[in-house]
Amino acid sequence: MNNHNDPSEMTFVKEQARKDFDRAHFKSFINATFNRLRRTNNDLLPFDEIRRNITWRGQHDLGYAEVPLDNILGSVGRYQDFDRAFLPKLTYTRSRWENIDKARIQDIALPAVELYKIGEVYFVRDGNHRVSVARERGQVFIDAYVTEIKTDTPVTPETNLEALILQQEYDRFLQTTGLKKVSSNREILFTQAGQYDKLLEHIQVHRWYMGEKYNHFIDEHRAARSWYRRVYLPLVQIISEMKVLADFPGRKEADLYLWIIEHQYFLAEKSGGMVTLEQAALHFVNRYSHRPIRKIMHWLRRLRGKLFSDMERVPGEPDDEDEVEG
Repeated sequence: MNNHNDPSEMTFVKEQARKDFDRAHFKSFINATFNRLRRTNNDLLPFDEIRRNITWRGQHDLGYAEVPLDNILGSVGRYQDFDRAFLPKLTYTRSRWENIDKARIQDIALPAVELYKIGEVYFVRDGNHRVSVARERGQVFIDAYVTEIKTDTPVTPETNLEALILQQEYDRFLQTTGLKKVSSNREILFTQAGQYDKLLEHIQVHRWYMGEKYNHFIDEHRAARSWYRRVYLPLVQIISEMKVLADFPGRKEADLYLWIIEHQYFLAEKSGGMVTLEQAALHFVNRYSHRPIRKIMHWLRRLRGKLFSDMERVPGEPDDEDEVEG
C-alpha cells in the first residue's frame, strides 16, 4: 500500500491497526492469566534495577546493529506497560501503538530503536512501541543503536535475572549487617527484590530502642545480631510451628516475616491495643491464605459477623473482621 491519501486505504489501515492492538492486548491478558496460574513472572525486566544490582565497568557505544527481538527482555522506563513478550498490557498505550502499526502497514520507514545491552540481553531505551509492534507482526530482528554496559556477570536470555538481583541484594545485606555467621543455619531469603532495605529499617529501629534501653551507643552489627535473635527468629519460629509457609506456596520465611510484622502494626492501629505475634500470624493466615479451606472459613466468619452484628454488637465494638483472632 503506497497511496497514503486514499480515504478507503486510510480507513482500512486504521481498522487493521485497531484490530492488531486488540489482538495483542488480548494475548497479553491471556499471558498474564496463564502466568498467575503457574505463579511465574511475565514482567519486563527493569533496566535501572538490573544495573543497580550487578557489578558493571562502564559503558560504550556499539553503534548500529540488527538485534534479535527475542533477546529484548527489558525496558528503561516502560517496563510496566508491556509484558515479557512486549505485548501491550495497558489500553492507554493504544494510540501510540496503533500509529506505529499504521506506519508498518503502509511500509513507512521508522527510525531505529535505541537499546542498552547487558551480556546478551537488551533493554529498550527508546522505541518500546516499535519493538512491541515488530514482535506482534512477526519480525525476527529490529534495527537498533546499541550501548553496551560492561559487566563481569554473564547474562543471557536464559539467566534468571530476578534470582541474580536477589543474590546481590542478600550479599550486600549480609555485608552491611555482619549477619553471615549467625544466619548460616537459617538464611534470610526473599522471593521479591527490594525487601532487604525494609529489614535494614527494622534493624535501625531496634538499634534506637537498644540505645534508649542501655543509654549508650550501639554499633550496627550488634544491633543486627540482637534484632536477629530477639525479633526475627522468634517470629520465624512461630511461622514454622504454625506451618504458615504451607498456606503461601513459593514464599519464604523472610517474606512472611515482613508481611506479618506489617500486619501486626496494622491490627494494633485498628484495635488501639497490644497485638501479639501469634495473634498477628493467625489473623494474617486466616485472612490471606491461598488454601481454599482457609478462604471458605474466613468467608463464613465474615458472613456470621454480618448476620449477627445487629444482635450482638456492642456500641463502639469493632467488626468481627477487624478483631484479632487467636
